Amino acid sequence: MMYIQYYDSPLGKILLAADEIGLIGVWFENQKYYADGLIDPVEKEMAVLKETKEWLNLYFSGKEPKVLPKMHLIGTKFQSKVWQLLLKIPYGKTMTYKDIARMISPSMSAQAVGSAVGHNKISILIPCHRVIGSNNSLTGYAGGIERKEYLLKFEKKNEI
Repeated sequence: MMYIQYYDSPLGKILLAADEIGLIGVWFENQKYYADGLIDPVEKEMAVLKETKEWLNLYFSGKEPKVLPKMHLIGTKFQSKVWQLLLKIPYGKTMTYKDIARMISPSMSAQAVGSAVGHNKISILIPCHRVIGSNNSLTGYAGGIERKEYLLKFEKKNEI
């Protein structure tokens, strides 16, 4: 069974989704791949969705949340590996797609990493907004470049 709730953020409405295992999705309304993989969700308060809202409240108040809600990453083995690496990018910092590719393998393509980053279903919590192009450009963000720019500036401003 899949469950959803909505969260009103400074960047617009966000859809939160979970199953019995954990958080499975955090999508900005109308973003690319919106609600990808959701099947007949029911709108219901669940502990993990409540924790996610509390995490987002803390985040958007300018603080770095220390504990993530329990997540259920649904994707390929490669995608999961990339998403785990995204979790290691510090608050207020960035890495390039190429940096992440090199962490996986010397011959890994930045484009393959970019595809996995783009299919991250748990926006903000798994900080795909912290990944930038090799020339420091704000390339690709399923939630929209304006939101990526806002999140990066917001984190930089609130960095401790």
